[in-house]
Amino acid sequence: MFFVPLLQAAGGATSSQTLMSVVPFVLIIAIFYFFIIRPQNKKQKETQKMIDALKKGDKVVTIGGIHGIVSQTKEKTVIVKVDEGTKIEFNRSAIAGVVADAPAKSEKSEKTESIEKKAAESSDSEKAE
Repeated sequence: MFFVPLLQAAGGATSSQTLMSVVPFVLIIAIFYFFIIRPQNKKQKETQKMIDALKKGDKVVTIGGIHGIVSQTKEKTVIVKVDEGTKIEFNRSAIAGVVADAPAKSEKSEKTESIEKKAAESSDSEKAE
């Protein structure tokens, strides 16, 4: 078995002492797996999924910080339109992310808009009188 060589190497140590000396190593490996390896693999899979899903018309940012719109996709590359008449070909792996079309409104901006709307309505009603 696995513990037999450990017991022999311990030079007469009991099995509980050998087991207690192995437990910290097992815990360190478990910590590395759950806090470093697993999240990194998950992020890598999400990035690969995003790169595979690139299509014409997506707004993207490259790892170099160039913003543009995908005008054509190929097997290993993407052609990004960065300006009128200017297109650059990038490897798919050079795409850092897809930019959302419109940023979501925050609660503060919605509250501000509703207050401004009420103020405008009240000023309109005052003008009507």
